[in-house]
Amino acid sequence: MTYDLIPALAAFAFVTSVTPGPNNLMLMTSGANYGFRRSIPHMLGIAVGFTVMVALVGVGLMGLFDAVPVTYTVLKVAGIAYLLWLAWKIANAGMPDTSGRTGKPMTFLQAAAFQWVNPKAWQMALTAITLYAPDRSMWSVLVVAMIFGAINLPTVSSWTILGQQMSRVLSSPLRLRVFNVTMAALLVASLLPVL
Repeated sequence: MTYDLIPALAAFAFVTSVTPGPNNLMLMTSGANYGFRRSIPHMLGIAVGFTVMVALVGVGLMGLFDAVPVTYTVLKVAGIAYLLWLAWKIANAGMPDTSGRTGKPMTFLQAAAFQWVNPKAWQMALTAITLYAPDRSMWSVLVVAMIFGAINLPTVSSWTILGQQMSRVLSSPLRLRVFNVTMAALLVASLLPVL
């Protein structure tokens, strides 16, 4: 990778990280239902999980997809099925229990593992490696992964803050229900480009 590509890579990382997708919609929902502090493990799981994913895609998994293309199709179908299940769970979520006894935001490990079935994350990782580390050298792959890591956490955090701010408006069960169903519908709609 040449250093003159870094600004373009940073812009790509920012735009793809801040635009709506499964991670951001789930973080907005988490912020609205659980608040910012309780959603921190979820945010960190996304940032760390995606950074690791980009690195692993660059150092080897892309070669597997090139050699056995059906593996990418299987992964895509599994990711879509999982996102549909998550959309159903979001749509049917009720008012959070403020005592903290029931309902939990996604954990760090769950959020990190989710990156492996998130179609948008796969598209971002594959495109980033293809465009900015085409030689797949360790140095180029690590630069791509680290730039995504540095940009991803602040951008995804903004969605959690947005959700937390919206929680003031979502104080009634009906408004929260409408919000959760809308977020579930947007999560399903985010799959259309993948299909």
